[in-house]
Amino acid sequence: QVQLVESGGGLVQAGGSLRLSCAASGRTFSRYAMGWFSQAPGKERAFVAIMWSGGGVYYADSVKGRFTISRDDAKNTVYLQMNSLKPEDTAVYYCALDTNGALTITTIGLAERYDCWGQGTQVTVSS
Repeated sequence: QVQLVESGGGLVQAGGSLRLSCAASGRTFSRYAMGWFSQAPGKERAFVAIMWSGGGVYYADSVKGRFTISRDDAKNTVYLQMNSLKPEDTAVYYCALDTNGALTITTIGLAERYDCWGQGTQVTVSS
């Protein structure tokens, strides 16, 4: 079983930056696609970004050009660099992976397709 632990959240002013980290343990990390989701109060969990094991990436339209996902397989860690933050980015951010390796381009945005989640880290952007 893979365990995921996020860190790096906090309070930042609009226009600022944060870098989230997600450390994985328990299994071979490099084979998995790693995703980030966000969940604002009263809303469903929303797809943010994903990085495939081969290095390909995909972003939600709302974060393109502002957020960058990366990974360091030697450290079993995936990152989310968040720049030009907006108040509407305020949410709990979760990393996730699918241990079954069944994600496709049409399913990466579906939270239910991921079977391993971290506990989340709060990001608050003040105006």
